[in-house]
Amino acid sequence: MKSDKNIKSYTAAELKAERADSRTDLTKADAVTDEELERRIAEDEDERDLKPDWTRARLVLPAPKQSVHLRLEQDIIDFFKSHGKGHIARMQAVLKAYVDAHRPHVK
Repeated sequence: MKSDKNIKSYTAAELKAERADSRTDLTKADAVTDEELERRIAEDEDERDLKPDWTRARLVLPAPKQSVHLRLEQDIIDFFKSHGKGHIARMQAVLKAYVDAHRPHVK
């Protein structure tokens, strides 16, 4: 199999350490029973009368992305990177918003 530089391997200890760094209390979340969850939903006024309609649900798979080589000015790269991880996804979101704003609206 061809080596892929984008694939990262983790040991079980590394994954456990990553989970330990999480701010989510997974032990507390795992301890909630289905009955308790249903009770909490019933007590929440925003969720109480929400009945999802799954009759029209359909599976939508995202279109595959295409890799491109793009040369950007350094200040643009610095701006997006200054906001932390996910700078490429943020760049994509900005481009998508631009495309959506300039696409003819279908009524």
